[in-house]
Amino acid sequence: MSVDREPREGGEPQVESSIRIADDVVGTIAGIAAMEVDGVAGMSGGFAAEVGERMTGKKNLSKGVKVQVGEKEVAIDLYIIVEFGVRIPEVATRVQEAVKRAVESMTGLECVEVNIHVQGVSFNEPEDDYRVR
Repeated sequence: MSVDREPREGGEPQVESSIRIADDVVGTIAGIAAMEVDGVAGMSGGFAAEVGERMTGKKNLSKGVKVQVGEKEVAIDLYIIVEFGVRIPEVATRVQEAVKRAVESMTGLECVEVNIHVQGVSFNEPEDDYRVR
């Protein structure tokens, strides 16, 4: 933060300031927006993220999200797992739109890239009753 030498009305010096939004904040916004899209089964954060989540017991809302935040722009990579039977290109497009809308509206940053990496397919099989009779 720097101070200008020229005083403004009232005799006080003008103060220049800036706002910097942390990568984790943008990652959390993007992760939540992606998970709200129908057809997304989860996010793929890799082995280390899974172990950390299990040890701490806390859900990592930015798991599977990589962001690069600049002064006015942001680039986002999302690593998702889709549900079996969905049209992957349609789900990916809806995720891109939802993430772009959420990040831009909440942060004021322009999303120059929202890249979707489909890491897997989730097979939710119906649970049968395996009780012994």
